[in-house]
Amino acid sequence: MPSAATTSVVPSALAAALEQFRATVPLVHCLTNSVVTNFTANVVLAAGGAPAMVDNPQEAGEFAAVAGGVLINLGTPQEHTVAAMRLAAASAHEHAVPWVLDPVAAGAIGWRTQVAVELLAAHPAIVRGNASEILALRGGTGGRGVESTHSSDDAVESARRLATDLGTVVAVSGPTDYLTDGSRVLALSNGHQLMTKVTGVGCALGSLMAGFAAVTEDRLIAAATATTLLCLAAEEAPKNGAGSFAVGLLDALGSITPDKLAARVALAER
Repeated sequence: MPSAATTSVVPSALAAALEQFRATVPLVHCLTNSVVTNFTANVVLAAGGAPAMVDNPQEAGEFAAVAGGVLINLGTPQEHTVAAMRLAAASAHEHAVPWVLDPVAAGAIGWRTQVAVELLAAHPAIVRGNASEILALRGGTGGRGVESTHSSDDAVESARRLATDLGTVVAVSGPTDYLTDGSRVLALSNGHQLMTKVTGVGCALGSLMAGFAAVTEDRLIAAATATTLLCLAAEEAPKNGAGSFAVGLLDALGSITPDKLAARVALAER
């Protein structure tokens, strides 16, 4: 059989991943920021997974070992939550549980950048961030707080090199999302601009990636399916304003069937 690194990503593969996700109901262990815990848990539930928000150092390592996938998000790091993240990442790696790193504001603030780079040594299955965050992991200056000052196009080559160096998948969010495992590079163009007006949409995407990595051996397909599912839900949500959009996004997540996902994904392989 061809290896994952040489297999083209086709819409039917994403549909199969969504079907498997909903049949399996993966347990997604989320160590995420305090601003978005509720929304993140609801996104996982609406998509068909099972969230758990265990972020204390007494339990994080033990829980990561039994989860299907783990998200580590550096949005609001504290000493005790970073300790829990280190334990969870090490435990996930030890027990072959795929985990996702979201290096929020990496490059913009020194301590969290240091933590993000340190966590890379625990071999995340997927690294997800905006363009400035991904560039910062390779020595760039980062963005303006949590906001990217680069376009996703600017970070494609750095993402590819980072993926190659780490043996991971790197996902760069933007108007066009770019995802790469170092060999394959995907461009995904679904979504809506209101996604940037609701706190936690990008953070919740990391949790979906962790869930899909739990059920999909090809991590590039896992990241692409999570991205497409959330972006198609955004296209179907009401556009009256950020408030109704956020609620509608949750409603729409469960309505995206595997067939609809395959039919509507805007996917190109570069």
